[in-house]
Parts: sequence; C-alpha cells; structure tokens
Amino acid sequence: MSFVHLHVHTEYSLLDGACRIDKIAQRAKELGQTALAVTDHGVMYGAVAFYKACKEAGIKPIIGCEVYVAPRAMTDKAHGTDNDYSHLILLCRNEQGYRNLCRLVSAGFTEGFYMKPRIDWALLHKHAEGLICLSGCLAGEIPQRLIRGDYDGAKARAVELAELFGEDGFYLEIQNHGIPDEARAAEGLIRLHRDTGIPLVVTNDAHYIEKKDAYYQDVLMCIQMGKTVDDPNRMRFESQELYLKSEDEMRALFPDWQEAADNTVKIAEMCSFDFTFGHYFLPRFKLPEGEHDSYDYLVKLCEKGFAERYPNSPEVHAQLEYELSMINKMGFVDYFLIVSDFIGYAKRNGIPVGPGRGSAAGSVVSYCLHITDVDPIKYSLFFERFLNPERVSMPDIDVDFCVNRRAEVIDYVKRVYGDDHVAQIVTFGTMAARNAVRDVGRALSVSYAETDAVAKQVPSGPGALNITLDEALKLSKPLHEMYEQDETLKRLIDVARALEGMPRHASTHAAGVVITEKPVYEYVPLAKNDEAVVCQYPMTTLEELGLLKMDFLALRNLTVLDDAVKLVQRDEPGFRIEDVPEDDGETYEMLAQGRTSGVFQLESTGMTGVCVGLKPKSIEDITALIALYRPGPMDSIPRFLECSVHPEKVSYKHELLRPILSVTYGCIVYQEQVIEIFRRLAGFSLGQADMIRRAMSKKKHKVIDAERVAFIHGDPARGIPGAVANGVSESVANSIYDEILDFASYAFNKAHAVCYAIVAYRTAYMKRHHPQQYMAALLTSVLDNSNKVAEYIAECRELGIKLLPPDVNESGANFTVAGENLRYGLVAIKGIGWGAINGLVAERESGGLFKSFEDFCRRMSGRELNRRAVENLIKAGAFDSMGYKRRALVQICGAVIDSISQAARDNISGQMDLFGDPDEGGEARPVSIPIPDIEEFSARERMAMEKETTGLYLTGHPMDEYRAAVKKIGASPIGAVMNDFAAEDGPRSFADGQYITVAGVVAGARTRPTKNNSLMSYITLEDDTGAMEVIAFQRVLDQSAMFIKDNAALIVRGRISVRDEKEPQLMADTIRPIEEADSMKAAAARPDGAPKPAPHGDDPAAQQKLWVKLPAADDPRIKRIELILTMFPGQQQMVIYCAREKRKLTARCIIHDSLVAELKEMLGEENVVVK
Repeated sequence: MSFVHLHVHTEYSLLDGACRIDKIAQRAKELGQTALAVTDHGVMYGAVAFYKACKEAGIKPIIGCEVYVAPRAMTDKAHGTDNDYSHLILLCRNEQGYRNLCRLVSAGFTEGFYMKPRIDWALLHKHAEGLICLSGCLAGEIPQRLIRGDYDGAKARAVELAELFGEDGFYLEIQNHGIPDEARAAEGLIRLHRDTGIPLVVTNDAHYIEKKDAYYQDVLMCIQMGKTVDDPNRMRFESQELYLKSEDEMRALFPDWQEAADNTVKIAEMCSFDFTFGHYFLPRFKLPEGEHDSYDYLVKLCEKGFAERYPNSPEVHAQLEYELSMINKMGFVDYFLIVSDFIGYAKRNGIPVGPGRGSAAGSVVSYCLHITDVDPIKYSLFFERFLNPERVSMPDIDVDFCVNRRAEVIDYVKRVYGDDHVAQIVTFGTMAARNAVRDVGRALSVSYAETDAVAKQVPSGPGALNITLDEALKLSKPLHEMYEQDETLKRLIDVARALEGMPRHASTHAAGVVITEKPVYEYVPLAKNDEAVVCQYPMTTLEELGLLKMDFLALRNLTVLDDAVKLVQRDEPGFRIEDVPEDDGETYEMLAQGRTSGVFQLESTGMTGVCVGLKPKSIEDITALIALYRPGPMDSIPRFLECSVHPEKVSYKHELLRPILSVTYGCIVYQEQVIEIFRRLAGFSLGQADMIRRAMSKKKHKVIDAERVAFIHGDPARGIPGAVANGVSESVANSIYDEILDFASYAFNKAHAVCYAIVAYRTAYMKRHHPQQYMAALLTSVLDNSNKVAEYIAECRELGIKLLPPDVNESGANFTVAGENLRYGLVAIKGIGWGAINGLVAERESGGLFKSFEDFCRRMSGRELNRRAVENLIKAGAFDSMGYKRRALVQICGAVIDSISQAARDNISGQMDLFGDPDEGGEARPVSIPIPDIEEFSARERMAMEKETTGLYLTGHPMDEYRAAVKKIGASPIGAVMNDFAAEDGPRSFADGQYITVAGVVAGARTRPTKNNSLMSYITLEDDTGAMEVIAFQRVLDQSAMFIKDNAALIVRGRISVRDEKEPQLMADTIRPIEEADSMKAAAARPDGAPKPAPHGDDPAAQQKLWVKLPAADDPRIKRIELILTMFPGQQQMVIYCAREKRKLTARCIIHDSLVAELKEMLGEENVVVK
C-alpha cells in the first residue's frame, strides 16, 4: 500500500499556497510517500525548484498545474459571464505532456487572461497529448454541475474528457475536507464512476504542510486581500484540513473506495518527466546572404575589427586566435554573432550603447566585434574571467542601452527571431523580514506604532540585505526583549517568521531577455506582467535549462551623454564623446575638488569625499574608486588613499607583485589581480586561477586549503610549479595567500569597473567643458524626481548657470541651452502634451518666431493646444521675452482666444479648433484685443505661478530673501537630508530619530482627524535643494496652524522619522514663520541630533507631566508602554501610577500628541492625562 499527493499548492500559488517548496518534499518523504505533485493555480512558477527539492529528498517529482477553464471561449471576456471560471488538474506524463502544459499555461496568460489566466475546452483538445487530467476540486466544472443537480451535464463533460485523454488518462477527483458541498459532489462523482467506469482518485487540496499551519495560511490570504483576521466578512477557507496528510489519513476519508487511493500511485508511476540541465538550446544566427558557416563569418568579422582596433599590435593576434578557438570549442559562435548583430543595429541607428559591462570587456573578440569599447590588453583584463575553458558555462554579455531607446533594440530582436521566440523574464518580490513584519502586523490588527517599532529593530542596510527574523532575534537585543516580554509582539514575530521569504508578487526583470530557436513556450511556460510577456521561471533557472539569456539594461547616463552631445553638436557638428582625451587635467581637477554632483557613479557624499582624498589622475584611479567604494573593500580605502598621496609608502611582499599591484598603489582591488598573482607567482593557468578565485569568493574551505599547497609548493599533476619554485619563500608565499584570501571575496571585477569608469569620466568631462549642454541633458533626465531637479538646479547656480523660464520662441521640448544659461523645456509645463509641443516647434520652424501673443494664438489655433495650456504658458513666463506682463496676458487671454476661435468658425466650415467648437460661417477677421497696461504680479506671485505650472520656481526661489537668516540658525538643507537617506549605502550624516531644523516654503498641506478626534497635518516643505513631508500633531497646530499656508516661509524643528521604507518625514516639535529666525538661533545652536532640552525656568511646559494609570505594577501593558517610549526620547517626565501598590514609576520622554494618542488608545482616555 502507498499514496501520492496529486493536488498541492506551493508558495508560488501567490499569497494563497503556504507550502514552502524546500520543506514540502521533505515532509512527503517523512510520511513515507515516494512521489509528490505540484499543481499551483494557473502557473508553473515553482516547477523547477519543486523538481530539484523532490530529487534532493529522494522522491519522484510530478509536474502539473491547476488550470482555470473559461466558461465559454477563452477570448470571451464579458463581465458577469466570463469571470465564472472552473478548475482542472493537469499532470505531465512525459516531455510531450510538459510541452503541452507549457503551451496551455502560456496561452492562459497571453490569450485568455480575464481575472485569471484561462484556457478553454477547445485549446485543451489541441494540447492534451502526454497529460493526465483530474476533474478538479470543488471549483471544477464537473463537481459544480453535480452540486447544481446537472448530472447529465457533468456526465457529458466527464465522458468527453475520458475520450480526450484516453485510457488511464482521466480521473474523477474526490475530496473530503469536511465541507458540506464536497459530500454532495463526491456522491455524484462515485455515481459517475459506476455509470461510466471512469476511475476515481482521492486527493487533498493541500495549501499548507501541517495542520498547525492553517493559521499562517489564513494570515497569508488576509495579506492578499488587504483584510484583517478579525474581519467577519472576509473570504476564508471553511476547513483546516487542507494539509499534506499521511496515507492513513487519506485512506480514511473514503474507506469504501481504497482503489481511489491506489490510483494515486498508479498515476505517479505513469508520470516520468525529467528536466534536462546543462544542455544548451541556443538560437542560430541568421547568416547574411553569401555566408554559409557561422564560425567562418565570426572569424571574418573579428579580422575586420582587429584591423581597426589593433592596426599596430600584431602580437595581440595570438590572443584573438586563442579566444576564437575557445568560443568555437565551447559552442558559442552563434551567441557572439547574435550579440554583435543587435549591438551593431543599435549603433547604426544612433542608439547609445555603453562601452561594456561585466567580464565581457575582458575579451579581445568582444572588442573586435565592437560589442565592447574597452581594450582588454590596455587594462590587463582576462578572457578567462569571462569564458573559462576549465569550467564551461554560458557566456553572459550584459549591455547598457539608452533609457529612451532600449525598447527599439528588443523590438529589433523580436523582428529578427520572431515575437514568439523572444520573452522577458519574471522576478519575484518576496516578503523580506521587515516587510513580513509589516504585512503580518496589518493582518493581525497590531497597532502601527508597535509594528513599526518591531520592524525597525530588524537590522537593515547593505550588510543585512537578506537577514532573517531568526538572525535578527540573535543580533538585536531590543527585538529579542520584545519577543520574550510581549505576547502580542511574540505572536506577530512568530507569524512573520512563518511567512518571511515567501514570494509576494510576480514582476518583470528590469533587463533580462530570452531568445530561443523554437517558440519560447516550447521550452518554458510564459506569463504576462502588464503588457510584457515573461518566462515563468527566474533568470538562474533559465540559465540552468540552457536557454540564452541576455541583459538589455537601460542606463540613464547614456541618455544624458547622448542628449548633451547632440546639444554640443549644434555648435560643433563633428564633436564625438568617444574622441575626448582621457587625460584631461581640468576634468580630474574638478573631481579632486569634489565637484561631482551629476557625475555618474561619483556623486554620492561618500564617493565625493574619496575623490577629494584620492585626487584621481587617470581612468585607472576612477576604476579603483568604483571597485573600492562598496561594503568590504571600503576598509581598504584609507590605505589606498595614503599610498596614492605618498608613493614612498607603497610596499610589496615580493617584487613579482609590483607589475600586478602598482596600478592600485600596492593594494589588491580587482579579481583580475587575484588571477594574475596565481599565474605569475605560482604558475597557474588563467583558467585554473579563476576557478580558485571563484572558490575563495564562495568560501569553499576545502578547495581553499588544498590550493594553498599548490600555490606554495605546486601541483605537478596539473602542471603548476608553485611560488617557491619561482623564487618566493614559503613564508612570503603563505603571507601573500593569506592576503589574497582576506580580499578575494570582496575583490571587484575590473572589467566592469573600467567600463563604468569610462562613462563616469565622460560625464565629468562634459560637465567640465560643456556645462550648459550637460546640465540641460541631466535636468531633462530627472524631470520626474523633484529632489534631483532641485539638487541639479542648485549645482547650476554653483556653476554660474541661470535657469530661464520657458519661452515660446526659444524652448524645445526639453531643457535647452540659451547662451550661457539654460532654458526650461516645454514638456514639463502642465497641461501641454507632446502633440502641442511638436506642433508649436514645427510652426515656429516653418513660419518663423512668434511676433506677439495674438500671433501665437492665431498660428496655433486648430492645433492640440487648449485654453488651459495657453494660460499655463503665460503663468510659466513663456511670453515674458515679448515684453508682456503676465497679469495683463492672463486678463485678456480668454478674449483673444475667443476672438480667434470665432473668426475660425466663421471662416472655415467644419474646421476643428481645440480653442472652441467646429462650426460653419463666412469670411471674418478676429477682433484685435488691446493689451492693458496694468501692474504686474509681484515676484512672489510669479514664483507661485511658476511652481503651479511647472513644479519648480524658475525666476527665483521664495527662500532667496531668507538665505542669511537660514544660515544663521544652521538649518539643514532638505536636499542633503533626503539624498543622504536615498544613498545606496544608507544614511551617513543623518539618522532616524535625529533632531534637525529645516527651513522652507509650504508647497502643500492637508489636515485630517486622528482616531482620538484630534487633528494632524501633512505639510510638504520645500527649500531650494529639495522637499520633505512634515507631520504636525494637535499640540503644534494649536500654536502654529495660522502660519501654515501655501508658499509661507517657515522654520521647522523636529525629529526625523523613517517608516515603512519610505522617504524620511519630519515629526514637528515647533513651526514658526521664518521672520522669527533670530528667536530660534538659540535652539538651532544645539547640534542636530541632540535631544530637545527639557523646559525649565518659568516655561509652563516645564511643569507638565504625562500621567498614566495602571491597575498594578505587573500589568503586561507596561512592557508595551516601554516599547512605545523608545519612539519618543526626551527629557520631559512621565509618571505611571500603579493603583494596587499605590506607587509611582517615572520615565523620561517627549510629551508628544502622537504618544498621548497611542497611550489613550491602549489604556483608555480616563487613564492618560497631561498636566
């Protein structure tokens, strides 16, 4: 006797199935079961991971899916009719079945998606071969017909499927989870079995592994639906029996039908599909006419490129020949031709392509094919780091393209190889530790403050990217105390531990693209994310299955460079960024001065500091900076800087290291240096050396220890002489090996660093020598990021470049150069679309400059420009250069447009005018409207209008007149705060909970009531460097609400708060008009981050205390109070009165409205008093 589960939902039935793949196979093994199926809802996301887990556990994997079947044709998508889909289980007998299942599941997304990915009966009939079908759970069509009393309909469908799938290919699926309808369905299914002879099979609709996991799966469903567990109206399973049951439990469900359990084993024995790993399915390159052999054509292209790249370096030809032979031997000839072809297409069509990316830049073949533009000989890069003959694996050439035109290259590939031969790649967002805590906290109705406090105790940042809650409990003492001392928080953490790491949603990989010889769905199932067709398996799985994966990356800085070059070419037609000298002293001097804002890779605060310290003098120096400025190697920066400034301090453990490490001042920085040390000192081949580098980076200690002996004393069997044989003493060799070992796991790929250093240098060069053109392009690229726009406008100010308002006679769509200054682009003016902009520019080019406001309105009449758009042009200052006052144009704008529109209606029968309506009429001329001579708007009013229409202040900033006052009080620039928290390596200058003073103007404010019927305001405060959200509670509003108005200039002091991984907010303690700056100097004189001192003297707040009443000192809520107090550090006094003991406990805090509100919600209004 035996039993096999054939209806199982893993974690890839997203936010529904709670069976972790790595545990479910092991559980089946523990239950003595020899096989297991995966049947996720409508998808095969986890099929390969499930297959591997089963193989590792020693049980047979069965690949399947619970598909959704449309009630009519899958292309019918009428609301109310076609969302009533049914379920059906399909299992793969063999490879043909797998291919058909992939085809069905793919079509469910690409053709039949409506609410769910649906197939239909017609498609199933076409792709049934190699599949075994089960009638499905309670949501299957046959069980549903039986429940409704439609026995004949159920029988007809059952007979149809039995004929379709053949003998032993279709089974009636009976289940018993204690749900009433299941008994009726089972009764009908057994009757069908008796009447038709179609065999029965018993299954359990497993959504979790053990019965105790039912609660966790219920929480998972709440997260999916945005509900809480205590919501009586939410959807939930009617049973807690949906787990992986033992054979005895399953057989006991239908004791009279033991053959139904026996049939599970029979089905498992019929299913024998296995994935194939390590076999490559590369597409064939389409050779041009006249070419017959791929390798010959590759050699031909390389020889042509070699003549261009190395006209005077015949000694490099041997390396080219070696690489070509290795590429041919490994079977990757077509791969290189394909990459060369689409990169060639991009370059021929003016689509910016990066100089290279990753280890591909180490290949002379890549350089000669113009796949990369980095000379691997010049920069000592190695082919073996890219393609290692000692370890054959798929090459990986990633390519950077211009952001705006990357899609054109993907479209080209689709045209060449066919739409159905190209797909993007899925990626999964998972519930990482912090996010799991927040998701679970919402589902369990734990208060926001408590959930946030727990989440913040989970370490984060570059060194804790994949930390688990178990690890966090060991590392964080406060988190451990919360877990041990508070039952609510313990439950929160335990549930989060049960769910963390599960996939939360599917999305599209930012760059990955798969190209196949046959349609992609013949290899892997497809899904659709928005409009992108994606492979259902993640990138690493696709590589294991042997599919060709490439990264088509979008690099904004390439777009910036291209746009800037085009602006330069208006004055210098022959200018090319590739031709700029790499040794420009002025560019390096700019970097040495720390003027790195807007420079690719070098503009972060930390990197700027390193630039100032190193004072880079070459591309090699910039390369080293990019490689070093990361966690791990960052510790080597002080030594690197010291040796760069004082070359006499550079030392080498052996003279053989000098030519390898001299370029990095005696420090090991690159993986290529590690490889070269093994080669030069110990005689390893480059391939052998790269294998050891990989072992070191993965901390494979057995390999590391064994290779130490080979490094020092050699290994004759592999032809390695060893360092001692090359004149290096054993002690020195050991010391060198130790140093390599210390750094190997952190060493960076030099090939990648060089590629990005070249882009960084080019952006720096453009900024130094063509600042107007470069800043115009840079600003255009960040129009959707107001903080970056503000930062770069401030940088323009530092460079002496003014930002001029848009102008109908000068502006293009984007930022443009206007003499020594920049002109704002039209595209960012609200209410003006691309059609109107293109029409305006075209009219200006064909009919000349606009002579007057009336001339503009007349010539633009009938185009895609409505009245609101014209008013916004006025408010943004687009007619200022004509000498008009904005107030005057706003006043007569409507009359001018109406006059022109009326004339158009009178003159042109049926002409559509977007200023008015189509009409018919005779000849007429527009009435001329005189421009009134009235007082202009004030400077502040003009700036407010600019902000309203463009999102920016153009002719000035409201803070300009307050600069001196702000400087006196030492206010922190808002941009500095926001950029510090946005940095990849986390904040360095500011911290969550730190007290700071900021000054700015109110860009917007909204007020809403809180749970305890007090008020709180969300205020957007903006200075000339950026904007941030300020939160003010009732106490602050009582004192300051009258100051909070649009465009009002304020000084705010408060505490930085970072929650939910969002941008930092400022919790306001005081808000005052900026005119009171002098009275705030004393407060601002305290160092930012120092707690606000407790009030003293005759300050009324000095006498205030926060009184809390508890029934007894051992009340468990006291621990939660302690937790909440950690969020409100300060020097004011809290008194906790314990009624039973009649004693008082005291604590320090800031008496903040949000603290009081939280305590009142927990303890009741009557038990919390401030007096």
